[in-house]
Amino acid sequence: MMLRLFLIAAGATVLAGCASVPADPIARAAYEEANDPLEPLNRAIFAFNMEVDRAVLEPVARGYRRVTTPGIREGVHNFLRNLRAPVTFANDLLQGEIQRAAQTSWDFVMNSTVGILGFFDVTDDADWEPHEEDLGQTLAVWGVKEGPYLVLPFHGPANVRDAAGLFGDRYFDPFVYRLQPPDDARFFSGRTVAGAVDARERTLEEFNELRRTSLDFYVTARSLYQQSRNNQIRNGAPAPLGDFNLE
Repeated sequence: MMLRLFLIAAGATVLAGCASVPADPIARAAYEEANDPLEPLNRAIFAFNMEVDRAVLEPVARGYRRVTTPGIREGVHNFLRNLRAPVTFANDLLQGEIQRAAQTSWDFVMNSTVGILGFFDVTDDADWEPHEEDLGQTLAVWGVKEGPYLVLPFHGPANVRDAAGLFGDRYFDPFVYRLQPPDDARFFSGRTVAGAVDARERTLEEFNELRRTSLDFYVTARSLYQQSRNNQIRNGAPAPLGDFNLE
C-alpha cells in the first residue's frame, strides 16, 4: 500500500509539470496559492473517497459509537496513538528536537507499561502536550518543497512530500522488523482501518456539519489540510511574517 502511494506521488509530480498555468495575473495568483495543478484528477478521487465514506466508513464509525462506551473509545484512541510513538520519536530526533524526543520516549515507556500497552494515558498530567511527528514534517523542516497538492485514494489530502513521508515512516516502525509476512500486512492493514474508524468517530458531527455548510467541500478540505500541515510543521508556532499577505 505504501509503495503504491509513493508511485502515485511520483506520477503526480510528472503530471503536475505538464499542467497549464493561467496567463491572467489574478487567476495565476489563485492557481499558485491553491497549489493544485491536478485539480480535476484530485476532485475525482475526492468524490470517490466521499462515496467510500458515505457507504462504509461513516456507518462503521456510527456502529462503533453505538456498541462502545466513551471510556472504551478513549482507550482505543490512546492505544493507537501509543503505537505511533516510535515513529514520532524517530522524527523528533531527525528534526533535532531532543527535548521533544525525550518527552515522546517517556510517554511511550510509561503508557506502554503502567498504562497497559497505552490504553491508559498515565502521562496526561505532564507539563507537555502529546504530539505526533512524521517524515513529511521532517522533510519540511529540512527544506524539502511540498510539491503539488494531492488527494490519495482511501487516504485523503496530501502532497508529494507527505506522500513520500507516508512511505518512509514505515521504516521507522519497529513492527516492520518484528513481524513476518503475512502477519505484517494483517497488522498494518488492521491498524490503518482501526485508525480510520477512530478518527471518523471522533469527528462525526464536525465533519458532517462542515460538509453540509461548505459551498465547495473540496476547496474547504484542501484549505484546512494545508493550514493544518503548516501548523504541524511549525509545532504550533505563529507563521513567519512573510507567510501572510499584507496587501
